[in-house]
Amino acid sequence: MSLRSFHEVGFKPQFTPKEMLKLGVFGGWYFECQHDEFPQDWLEDAKLSPSGFDPTCNYFKVAAGQPRDIWKSKGWITPEDPLGWFQWYCRYFMGRRLGGTDDYQISRWRAFGPRHIGGLRANCEPGNIWCRPRQRQALLQWAYDPFF
Repeated sequence: MSLRSFHEVGFKPQFTPKEMLKLGVFGGWYFECQHDEFPQDWLEDAKLSPSGFDPTCNYFKVAAGQPRDIWKSKGWITPEDPLGWFQWYCRYFMGRRLGGTDDYQISRWRAFGPRHIGGLRANCEPGNIWCRPRQRQALLQWAYDPFF
């Protein structure tokens, strides 16, 4: 599945799941060592933790985001994707389509990026990718480019 087809629904992630995993996201523990459903080549250069969340596996070496129990309490977890947004994105990238679930997750993605990109632009010197590393890590975990 190419990113090109995403544009038809206004969904324009700047990274593929494979690229995100290689850069380092979710403390290397998003799938909790349950990777069988995803292409093996996504995992070849992925920064993964063998035993739990490890912020040093993240690109910016910081913890970013909230724990999954908070995601559940906020209603951000859908029955189709019990691990959350990134699980949905991986499956969407591989070709799965689920109408309302897709609309919900894409709307969440659209809302996330502009808010955080605006915060970085307002508070960081252009080109300083180490300004606000938690916010940049969060952008990366939503497939937005944090390197501006």
